[in-house]
Amino acid sequence: MPFVRRGIESIVSTWLAGLLLLLPLVLTLALIGWIVSFLNGLIGPNTTLGRLFVAVGHPFVGNSMAAYGLGTLLLLVLLYPLGLAVKLGLRRPLGWFADMTFRRIPVVGKLYGLAERFVELLDRKEGGADIRAMSPVWCFFGGQGVAVLALLPNPAVIDIEGRHYHAVLVPSAPVPVGGGLLYVPVDWVKPADMGIDMFTSIYVSMGITLPPVVKDRQVEFIPLEEAVRRQQENGTAEEPPRQPL
Repeated sequence: MPFVRRGIESIVSTWLAGLLLLLPLVLTLALIGWIVSFLNGLIGPNTTLGRLFVAVGHPFVGNSMAAYGLGTLLLLVLLYPLGLAVKLGLRRPLGWFADMTFRRIPVVGKLYGLAERFVELLDRKEGGADIRAMSPVWCFFGGQGVAVLALLPNPAVIDIEGRHYHAVLVPSAPVPVGGGLLYVPVDWVKPADMGIDMFTSIYVSMGITLPPVVKDRQVEFIPLEEAVRRQQENGTAEEPPRQPL
């Protein structure tokens, strides 16, 4: 009956209106819960780093959870003099110390260098060599297929079996600190007219933030030798480059 159908439609639409009103709050709480769970698995009381926090706070309090909280607070307070030292111009000596210790350890040095690059990517300082080199790009798989927003770590072109490729990083959402390294044909890659802040916002919002309009232009073609020469001039080359495959 039309009357019954209109009544059901009215109930459903009213219910959907309430759902849509609460949905942003629910998604926000779910995201916060996921972040808390992720951090708990990374630095929680039962992790290796968490046990370090407990050891720092244990001389002052006997309870394990209280020791963890106090140790975390003390280590957070110690970050202030460390940041003050960096602002006073001690970044280079601290970097030299890291080069002489962590970077010389096999495997650990590679992981440290990778982590340092991602931290510098999130650092909003102007003129950083890594930030200039790592730029957002669009990857059109198949040439005109799926569009993927990625990062171009280096504009160098790599020759693989006679075809030119770009190395791109495809992050994961909503926390763009993981992902995959892909080698994509150069004609599939186009510059994205956005900065790192916009790029991060798009991934963190899981696509809610809209990207700017894509323009039909290509990434600047730079041979591998030229890219290496530019890195050496900027002092960013850490090791001899690999030869093209």
